Amino acid sequence: MTNLIKKSKTIRNVMLLIVLIPFMGCKDGGINLFSLQRDIDLGKQVETEIAANPTDYPILSETQYPEAYGHLRRITRTILNSGEVSHKDDFEWKTYLIKDDNTLNAFCTPGGYIYVYTGLIKYLEKESHLAGVMGHEIAHADRRHSTDAMTRQYGVSLLLQIALGENPGALTQLATQIAELSYSRKAESEADDYSVIYLTPTEFQGNGAAGFFQKLLDQGQGGATPEFLSTHPNPDNRVESINAKWKELNGPTRDEVAGRYEAFIASLP
Repeated sequence: MTNLIKKSKTIRNVMLLIVLIPFMGCKDGGINLFSLQRDIDLGKQVETEIAANPTDYPILSETQYPEAYGHLRRITRTILNSGEVSHKDDFEWKTYLIKDDNTLNAFCTPGGYIYVYTGLIKYLEKESHLAGVMGHEIAHADRRHSTDAMTRQYGVSLLLQIALGENPGALTQLATQIAELSYSRKAESEADDYSVIYLTPTEFQGNGAAGFFQKLLDQGQGGATPEFLSTHPNPDNRVESINAKWKELNGPTRDEVAGRYEAFIASLP
């Protein structure tokens, strides 16, 4: 009887997946098994897991560093108000600073929870470069790339169980590992493009993300690109493609606000 029940569940899940696939959101060949609310729920779960792990994720206190958070949230608001972010009003878009000067990193979870490392902020020289990187990470959430990455890494069966509410323990497992997701070449390229799309209507230089990759190349670190922006494609190709997208959109050249990014860096510990 137990085997029959298991087979019945398996058949049901397969049949449900076959029925649902034509109606699920798909991007670049990825099957989106999650509703928007599931994205938000998963993001909240990640937020909880990160808050409970200060050793790996030493979050700066907003009470102690209000100026730094003010700068970060100003940049985030500017990107979100570009008129180009599809889920601007659907997701939380909460921001956090992680105190780690040795790590060039940033990530954005499903549901719009944005984490930026102090090492990345201090490494960059212009606010538009940071805005470009943040636009890239916001694009991963806005374009809902995480589901595709999770499908490749964990399989359709596990994600289907989570989507159906049958495996709450797996949701916690995913939450603890989501910052380590590896995106596909198409997802990384799309995030680069959307970073330009988001920034071009704003006060920031539309090809800001290219500045980050160019600095890596200038310092001979192209082969050591941070994991969150790594492997797909190579940094030199990304500079070229980001600049090409900016030119395609006829992006204007923007001047940096004098002293503002320096004030952001100075507000950090």
